[in-house]
Amino acid sequence: MPVMGVEVQAAPRPRTRSPLAGDLVFYLGCLIYAIATARTSEFYGFRIWGAFALIGYGLAAAYTLWLLRQSGRVSRWPGLAAIGLFAMVVPLGVLVVRRLTGVDWLNTPFSWSAQPEVWVIERSANLLLTHGTPYVDVTALGRAPEVNDYTPYGPVMALFGLPRALFGGTPVTDALTDARLVFALTACVCAWGTLKLIGFPRVPVRAAQLAVACPLTALTWAVAGPDLAILGMLVVAGALAVRDRPIASGIVLALVISAKIIVLPAFVVLAVLVFARLGKLAACRFAGAALAVLALVNVPVLLVDPPAFVEHVIRFPAGLGAVASPAASPLPGHLIASTGAAGRVAAFVLLGAAALAIMVWLLRRPPITGSDAMLRIAVGLGSFTLLTPATRFGYLVYPLVLLGAMLCFGRAEALTSSSRE
Repeated sequence: MPVMGVEVQAAPRPRTRSPLAGDLVFYLGCLIYAIATARTSEFYGFRIWGAFALIGYGLAAAYTLWLLRQSGRVSRWPGLAAIGLFAMVVPLGVLVVRRLTGVDWLNTPFSWSAQPEVWVIERSANLLLTHGTPYVDVTALGRAPEVNDYTPYGPVMALFGLPRALFGGTPVTDALTDARLVFALTACVCAWGTLKLIGFPRVPVRAAQLAVACPLTALTWAVAGPDLAILGMLVVAGALAVRDRPIASGIVLALVISAKIIVLPAFVVLAVLVFARLGKLAACRFAGAALAVLALVNVPVLLVDPPAFVEHVIRFPAGLGAVASPAASPLPGHLIASTGAAGRVAAFVLLGAAALAIMVWLLRRPPITGSDAMLRIAVGLGSFTLLTPATRFGYLVYPLVLLGAMLCFGRAEALTSSSRE
């Protein structure tokens, strides 16, 4: 522009680098985690995952460094594609094939190609088909029960093991029906279904990093997987709720709770959301559909063997079973409870206080959007994971994935808002 007769060009606007700097920090942190896992984990599957994942995270970090030197707009997605290939697809394929050697049931974690939850869920499907219940009577084993005798899930979780129970038996069919593939397929279908329900917004890179590329998600994908299937179904239930389909949302959520009871707090959040959006009648429909499905799915299995149902689904996860739960990651709740009886009481008091605070937050500012609902559920499940005395570090995948989902919902809501203006 002219200044005192002299044409002066405006200085070019500096290209923002903050997203790329954040990407680099994220990928380097993931790389360190993968290297540590490959070198120090006692589990064979974890070490294999780490060996491949460090390639994916290393390529993503190198690509991001290259991007930082570019002046034009270049996609950030190739780095995530490298992670998807080397930290998820390849290690899962290798471990599924390696599992055919048949060493997973041995008491040798350094040989496990799949984590015990995979075998347990597949076994529960066989039990469901033969006995009408996925739970064994641990008092009638003829020996002292051990951790892997337990199936600490609801009856719906057994359905993920049905393909192997029905079609397994040969090396090829055993590989193709590995429960991890069923979990992965379910998670992918649910992710696509959620995006379809909310209008296929452009997925933010940060959302993909939180929900998919994070080591907790990638590692779970390769060595276990049930939590990812549960999360996928949970997010679909949220998407149905914000699309004002309360009955469908209640049905899906009931199936989720009937697979893993720890997601029960989501029922409260989505019920409040439906009430805030559609009123009392819709909330009753949501709750009625959920309760009906919960009864339909759980009561028949409960009636087959009530003590076994209670022992596996309620007592064992709560740390009150005949065998102590191995869920004892050094998170705040466990550390506080491990100080003694007073510490255990203090941990439950903190957990109750967190639940009360979240309930007040819900009632004072009811969620009306999908992003708000995902945030509330993430905070609730994150607080539960951090503060309950018996928990696993891997359960932090729940708030991470839900925060990624929150960003996707937020992008869809922003597009909808702008189109109305």
